Amino acid sequence: MHTKIYSATTIGVNAYQVDVQVDLSFGLINFFIVGLPDTAIKESKQRISTALKNSGIKLPERKITVNLAPADLKKEGTLFDLPIAIAILHASKIVDIPKNFIEETIFLGELSLDGSITSVKGVLPIAFDTKKLNKKRIILPKANSKEAALIDGLEIIGVESLTELVSYLKNELKIIPAKREIILEESLADLDFADVKGQFQAKRALQISAAGRHNILFVGPPGSGKTMLAKRLPSIMPRLTFDELIETTKIYSVSGKLRQNLIKARPFRSPHHTISQAGLIGGGSNPQPGEVSLSHNGILFLDELTEFRRTTLEVLRQPLESHNVVISRATHTAEFPASFLLVAALNPCPCGFFGDRKRQCVCSNQQIKKYLEKLSGPFLDRIDLQVPVQSVEYETISKNEVNKPTSKDLTEAIESAIKLQKSRFEADRFNSSMTSKEVDKFCKMTNSASEIIKKSFEKLNLTMRGYHKILKVARTIADLESANEIDSKHIQEALIYRTFIQSML
Repeated sequence: MHTKIYSATTIGVNAYQVDVQVDLSFGLINFFIVGLPDTAIKESKQRISTALKNSGIKLPERKITVNLAPADLKKEGTLFDLPIAIAILHASKIVDIPKNFIEETIFLGELSLDGSITSVKGVLPIAFDTKKLNKKRIILPKANSKEAALIDGLEIIGVESLTELVSYLKNELKIIPAKREIILEESLADLDFADVKGQFQAKRALQISAAGRHNILFVGPPGSGKTMLAKRLPSIMPRLTFDELIETTKIYSVSGKLRQNLIKARPFRSPHHTISQAGLIGGGSNPQPGEVSLSHNGILFLDELTEFRRTTLEVLRQPLESHNVVISRATHTAEFPASFLLVAALNPCPCGFFGDRKRQCVCSNQQIKKYLEKLSGPFLDRIDLQVPVQSVEYETISKNEVNKPTSKDLTEAIESAIKLQKSRFEADRFNSSMTSKEVDKFCKMTNSASEIIKKSFEKLNLTMRGYHKILKVARTIADLESANEIDSKHIQEALIYRTFIQSML
């Protein structure tokens, strides 16, 4: 007696069909699972047999062979418990399922010993690709049903137990498919730039960063407000679009970090400086997304930047340019999106007070140089804005600022600049992603601006990337003022943000 049920697995954020083939034959009573299963799948024999027994269903006294095809595709996790159990019941004629129903359906779910069906990870990417797999229905744990129902046009059947599913398949019970529920409205963040005293240049730099998606680095003494400023950046960024919501939620679903049905706010990830390369970029025998992918469509904040291992920071260079991560293994390759805004902060020297107006720096020039050389030139070349952050004076703290900018005030110009960029590129793109041809096309300068950038290129020994970064930032500054051409003041401001670290060495 042989049968086949369909399931799926994920590699990266893409889904692949898995055929759960079951054969029941005479011989020694045994239970075999083949087809590159991991340990969790091999252990499913005990879960399935116990769940069936506790659901009042006797396991057939046959030799049971389960093949997860294709056999050369690595399978991982507990989501195959349910399809294996249903395939066994179908092969033993305990449950009769019409052929067309099987052909149209994907089964997912982990079985508990009492027969209940518990949630699994990676449901949203599977649901997203279900139509590509020529299926129109998913039967899965009820706890995952709202997540899968985010994808329109699918019949999502959520079940809580094996007995409930058997009754449904026997047409003894009717289950209403889960409905799509999306609430895009998100309450405004509690963090607001109005809370930050002073630091007008830093706020201006963050406005430029949010408008053009430019990576930014804060340099200042301890307690000057670098982290406080960074945490308020999401409050001036536009809401996630629906496509961005799905992209971001898929990553969290694959990683098993989805605590709600939908990621509504832009991610803000702040890993500790002891993080490994694999933790930052992703990895593992079955590759999982790292912090750069969990920050997709959001912010990756690296505090105390020079405390990170240099080799760890160097792995950021490729995703900062390509906006994705490709992790290769002997048997397969996983690709994860990684379009994030990098925000970093560091002290200007080992003691932390170089250039501070309040405290005296005790570091030698050699110590400062060695400290800053922990950051490689190619890495710094990928950061568009380098911003000094000074300690706040008492007068600034004590006085009541009447016209201090709020997040709402800063957002108005940002939204206007983003509209200009959408019109310019005819897509949801930003100035920071311009190619060299697009820089030549869209970064038109006045004569005075051209003269300034020409002199700066020679004096500052700019790389081609550095030159383009300055023009991209200047284009964003001009967009914030709704200016058609890049003027000398736009270039000058962009140059200030580009050369701060170099001026310290």
